[in-house]
Amino acid sequence: MRHTISVLVENKFGVLARIAGLFSARGYNIASLAVSETLEPGTSYMTIVVEAEDEKVLEQVKKQLNKLIDVITVTDFTKKEHVERELILLKINYSAKDKARLDNIINKYVSKIIQHKGDTAILEAIGDQHQIRGLLEDLKPFGIKELVRTGRIAIAY
Repeated sequence: MRHTISVLVENKFGVLARIAGLFSARGYNIASLAVSETLEPGTSYMTIVVEAEDEKVLEQVKKQLNKLIDVITVTDFTKKEHVERELILLKINYSAKDKARLDNIINKYVSKIIQHKGDTAILEAIGDQHQIRGLLEDLKPFGIKELVRTGRIAIAY
């Protein structure tokens, strides 16, 4: 099961390494990690997505996160109402004859062409994991040349 955890931390040198080290020491691979500053100067917000079958061990990791001096709060969104999104940029094969077919796909999702040059188009899209997965599946026939993702971000209601 995938768990989305947010960690509010002091924005200091080495904090990210200590937190990532805590997960790796327990054998958890971080599937996604997004970090940014908050409205409060000197604090950052991390959204971490991990695959964890053993919830007892994950509970231990969250307790140990709370013990780190630079950690202010830890929130597990797994069982809480929340909204999550991810931004992707992708480069696809594109020609003018594909315009109508691509427009149908773009209108189905929160996405748009941000640049078109030669036989390539660059798209941006925002959505939850299911929407992003659906978009990527729909765009496969075009030929996805390159893809970059921000990683998941989440906020509670």
